[in-house]
Amino acid sequence: MPQFSVNPNRLDPYKSFKFRIKWDGRYVAGVSTMSALLRTTQVVSHRDGSDPSSSRKAPGQTEFAPIVLERGLTHDAEFEHWADRVWHLGAPAGAESSLKDFRKDVVIEVYNEAGQLVLAYKVYRCWVSEYQALPDLDADGNAVALESITLQHEGWERDRSIPEPVEPSLAAEGQG
Repeated sequence: MPQFSVNPNRLDPYKSFKFRIKWDGRYVAGVSTMSALLRTTQVVSHRDGSDPSSSRKAPGQTEFAPIVLERGLTHDAEFEHWADRVWHLGAPAGAESSLKDFRKDVVIEVYNEAGQLVLAYKVYRCWVSEYQALPDLDADGNAVALESITLQHEGWERDRSIPEPVEPSLAAEGQG
């Protein structure tokens, strides 16, 4: 059985370097790395007294791992603005957090090598639990300055409305 129904001759899985992140209906500038989407379901062991010496296993609570987004430091303040909604220094007592809008849904889009959207995931009720405004600074270093946010969330699901695209062929376009 082919791994790709629309493009049965494709052998390679999608790459991890073509993606975009969107919240508030807009793409977020410059995100260069994102941690994995990971969920873990706890195992609950139980055994009746009349069972053999081994226990039975059942699924327990499911936890979703935080998502870390990193990008090169620029003048775009989206990471900082969202982090400030969770806790803002200098706000009046009791108003440090914006309870109305500190949570957002996030969309993660994955593209193929031709730049076609191939997968999308919706991540629900995200909020910033950690914000790194500046990295370690090193006068002898030779690295890009990165900022990052860590997002807590309450789950994700694949957007099944995104179909597998028909991938272009140079030969089909008369260029091969």
